[in-house]
Amino acid sequence: MSDSMTSGPDSQQARRGLTWIALAIVLVILAGCGTKEVVVTGNFPPPLMEPLPVRLGVWYEPEFEGHEFFDEAKGRSESTWIVKTGEAQVQMWGQLFNNMFVNVTKMDGKPAPEQMNPIVDAVLIPRVDELQYAIPAHTNVKVYEIWMRYAFQLVTTNGEPIAEWTMTAYGKTPTAFLQSDEAAVNLAAVVALRDAGAHFITSFQKVPEVAQWLQALEQERGAVASR
Repeated sequence: MSDSMTSGPDSQQARRGLTWIALAIVLVILAGCGTKEVVVTGNFPPPLMEPLPVRLGVWYEPEFEGHEFFDEAKGRSESTWIVKTGEAQVQMWGQLFNNMFVNVTKMDGKPAPEQMNPIVDAVLIPRVDELQYAIPAHTNVKVYEIWMRYAFQLVTTNGEPIAEWTMTAYGKTPTAFLQSDEAAVNLAAVVALRDAGAHFITSFQKVPEVAQWLQALEQERGAVASR
């Protein structure tokens, strides 16, 4: 008599059930380990203000134009995030500068003694120093927070410093009723960019070195006009 046993229908169904359970677990793990990418897009209303009588040059460093935030997943239940803000940054700041100053020129190169530059009063160089975000981990509430710290340099066309200062911006998803995590992150980033623009408008002339430079520029133009 043989010791082997023939598998019956019940054991075959049990094996199929275990196979489907294992496959489901694998799919859950793979979903948790996926990468979520957001290319930030949004609308940025132009500021309603009287333009400052400044011919401003703006230099966007390659790191700024291509700015992105990368956060690798810490565990199987989390996702790796890539949040690209570069295009939205240039769009928002470009629109703001064009409405805030009487003339704006996007520079072809970084200000330096040997650099050929158009006639501008000064050149502004924005930079994102830091970006942080908070995720509603282990919940279904799609409310995200994004915090950014900017650094600004105002220099002459030869690259000589006029003023340097920092500024923070904050954005939070205003509603949890969105279709996806990506949409919630995008909306939080747009809110943060709008907040950055509002802060820049109210703080630019309050930077001591900027205020001194604006006063000197006004006096210089007044002296030229009186000749």
